[in-house]
Amino acid sequence: MNMTSSESEFVFGRHAGLDFLKTQDSSTINKVFLQTGVQPEFAQQVFGLAKAKKLIVQEVPKNKLDRLAEGGNHQGLVLAIASFKYADLTTTLAKITLDKPDPVVLMLDSIEDPHNLGSILRSADATGVDLVIIPKRHATGLTAVVAKASTGAIDHVPVARVTNLVQTTKVLKEQGFWFFGTDMNGTDYRRWDATGKVVLVIGNEGKGISPLLKKQMDQMLTLPMVGHVQSLNAGVATGVMLYQMLASRQSLSK
Repeated sequence: MNMTSSESEFVFGRHAGLDFLKTQDSSTINKVFLQTGVQPEFAQQVFGLAKAKKLIVQEVPKNKLDRLAEGGNHQGLVLAIASFKYADLTTTLAKITLDKPDPVVLMLDSIEDPHNLGSILRSADATGVDLVIIPKRHATGLTAVVAKASTGAIDHVPVARVTNLVQTTKVLKEQGFWFFGTDMNGTDYRRWDATGKVVLVIGNEGKGISPLLKKQMDQMLTLPMVGHVQSLNAGVATGVMLYQMLASRQSLSK
């Protein structure tokens, strides 16, 4: 994922930090902070990756990392980086439609919990999602907490941030995409034919998909529930839906 140097952010945690060191250009990393006294094997890995990018590793006490990560579980590694830059929607759409005939786009309607967004990015990466679209307002953006929760997926899945989701659906429909939303009332998700150019829309953790956006859906899908709780965590629901998408495509392609 590209970065801009206008602001600073932090990536922390071993999976997220090591993945960032492996995949990102050195110009996006301002500083590497390693906790004094970590396991020699881990320290050697960090020093090796940093040396390859001509980055200096600063060994610091745990309390300094605690402050940088603002109480997050840094696991002995914090990177000070340029802040996350979002993918350009037009450019990315042109690329993914050129690369494959049936791209998958995930649209998130006002996901507010950064841990949910991080979890969703992990599922998106695992199931081959080509682009994630989020709104600029009333939703979490790409942050250090999202990066940590995504365990590196944030570096591999393009995320575009748009002003108006409804307007964006119209742009995508003009390019031949079909929209599928999630709701308490709809077609059983196991009957979802997810072939073709697909956009899966996941609603807000509490309110679901907004009414105006819901009107743009071509089909609503539901996850049947037999227990007492009638809703799933947004990250869990997205993971289930994306794996059904993958199963639908794989079975129908054989």
